[in-house]
Amino acid sequence: MANRELNQKNSYTISELADELEISPSSIRFYEDKGLIRPQRTPGNQRLYMKKHRARLKMILRGKRFGFTLDEIGEMIGMEDMQMNEVEQINRSQMFFDKKIEEIRYRRAELDYMEKDLLSFKQKLERRRKELNHKK
Repeated sequence: MANRELNQKNSYTISELADELEISPSSIRFYEDKGLIRPQRTPGNQRLYMKKHRARLKMILRGKRFGFTLDEIGEMIGMEDMQMNEVEQINRSQMFFDKKIEEIRYRRAELDYMEKDLLSFKQKLERRRKELNHKK
């Protein structure tokens, strides 16, 4: 089934959703266990995911790509069984984004310092090698 067709659907099985999002069904079940999504169940107890679940999973995956923990993602998007208004969700997300941006800036500064230190040490080694070669 083409992605375009899947996007027009109102409901998804766990396999369809996993294929579309390129994750394993066990990952989806894990997010369910964490309370981040709560699929409906068919009379035969099969999980049935709606568009809102697909959207939440996409937010979870984006949050993971940005380096957020599942707890942080849960605080940003709210747990499936709790209602969070959009303003509250935006405020929480911005707080986490600010923290992550500061963390990235700190790591970048540390890497810049490390690079300068390595280059300096490399130059010292190069000078020493030249000294040793001249003594031969």
